[in-house]
Amino acid sequence: MNKNLLQCGGVLTVAAIVASSAHGSIRITEAMSSSSGGGTPTPDWIEVTNYGATAIGLTGWRMDDSSFNSGASVALSGITSIGAGESVIFIESAAGAGIASFRTFWGGLSGVQVGFYSGSGVGLSSGGDGVGLFNASSALVMQVTFGPAEPGASFFWGYDLSGAVDPSYNGVFSTVGVIGTQTTVSSSGDTASIGSAIGIPAPGALALLGLAGLAGRRRR
Repeated sequence: MNKNLLQCGGVLTVAAIVASSAHGSIRITEAMSSSSGGGTPTPDWIEVTNYGATAIGLTGWRMDDSSFNSGASVALSGITSIGAGESVIFIESAAGAGIASFRTFWGGLSGVQVGFYSGSGVGLSSGGDGVGLFNASSALVMQVTFGPAEPGASFFWGYDLSGAVDPSYNGVFSTVGVIGTQTTVSSSGDTASIGSAIGIPAPGALALLGLAGLAGRRRR
């Protein structure tokens, strides 16, 4: 596991923990726990990014908040697969009813997959919380923890090619502008970088990663 500490808003936070698994290229790259709109039309949400060279199926995947308990987790719905280098969004919304208004709020989000989750106890607290992802086998794949929110700003994380969190972008608040390779934008008072993430390899690099993985499997 990688454990990284962040001094954020005066609170020392365990910002990201990556569990060793076959789905080790999946990362939580953004989380919104305090929308300026008070949850309407943009509720709590998380962004999940595939840093790997191949698509990964998300059927049967689940999420929980800071208890990181698979038994208390709820289903991630509406997205069945996440492509290589792709970032997708999951919003807290019963049956996905809020997806259309969420897209409108953020300018349509053309080309960005938006799914949903809902259930008891998984709302993200503006006073500090966390998110854990579980695969279809109920194994914890990835978790982040964050402190008190800055109203209207998402938290975001960036990772390097090895999958380790980049200390420069470890649970940072989004601000309008270009940060690293990530462009953050504002919509009606909320600031985030919906559908993009820091440190995604270029398509050529992704192809090389895929070949390296194939060669490694053949050697074993």
